[in-house]
Amino acid sequence: MPSQLPSWVRQHIAALRILLVFTVVLGLAYPFAILAVAQVPGLRDNADGSFVTGAQGERVGSSLIGQSFTDGDGNALPWYFQSRPSAAGDGYDPTATSASNLGPEDVVDTLDDPATPDEDESRQSLLTQVCARSAAVGELEGVDGGRRYCTRSGVGAVLAVYHSGPGFSGGVTRVVSVNEPCPATPFLATYRGVRVECRTVADDIAVGERVVIRGDAPRNPAVPADAVTASGSGLDPGISVAYAELQIPRVARERGLPVAQVRELVDEHTTGRALGFIGEPTVNVLELNLALDRVTVARR
Repeated sequence: MPSQLPSWVRQHIAALRILLVFTVVLGLAYPFAILAVAQVPGLRDNADGSFVTGAQGERVGSSLIGQSFTDGDGNALPWYFQSRPSAAGDGYDPTATSASNLGPEDVVDTLDDPATPDEDESRQSLLTQVCARSAAVGELEGVDGGRRYCTRSGVGAVLAVYHSGPGFSGGVTRVVSVNEPCPATPFLATYRGVRVECRTVADDIAVGERVVIRGDAPRNPAVPADAVTASGSGLDPGISVAYAELQIPRVARERGLPVAQVRELVDEHTTGRALGFIGEPTVNVLELNLALDRVTVARR
């Protein structure tokens, strides 16, 4: 009668059996089962990436991932509806999906130091990014792109106010517009009777009291919030109905289409709230622009 195997050998054999079983079940059977379910009619398109094809049958994108409609220099193509900004890589990069991770306290720009010409240390604050985007959209659409806490030049309206006493006590001795590097003319001439100066790299703005100026822009800006802020994923394919409405006159004019016809296409590509009450209606920009291309070609 053969001798009984040592316990440690039996344990290793049992472990190998379990590894083999779970490899077959979870490494082969389960993935193939999911793949089979994904090919069921009605699910296959989403499982394969929800690709969208152009007029010639070529793939032009995905209905689930946004993309930019700009030229090689990043300028908006005026005959297309524009997507919202993206912080994913260079924009809508699925391999770099992310948000900017900048918060509402990020209001001071970082200036480039001329002492290090081989390095670019400049960085726009979240506030300046919003202000610049709003000004650009306003110019593109022919509306007031002004927002509260923004200068008319499109940067954050932030001051560094220096006091004569310790901390922020005593009278105001100096005021610097922290997001307007010299030789810019500050958005305010004076603050509390003191002349406002442009900012130099040498200014220690951390010593000054940070003051954000509200300005006289309307409470409800003409440019919607999703036109100036990136989504959490950086990949959102849709824009708000309000942003689409803002762009209708421009697109209709550039394409020589009636405004009513463009608005009808917007309505056709608007998705309602999930389950009827979750979220807000959105307009799929890629699918809308492809529909416009088909209509415009048909008219020609």
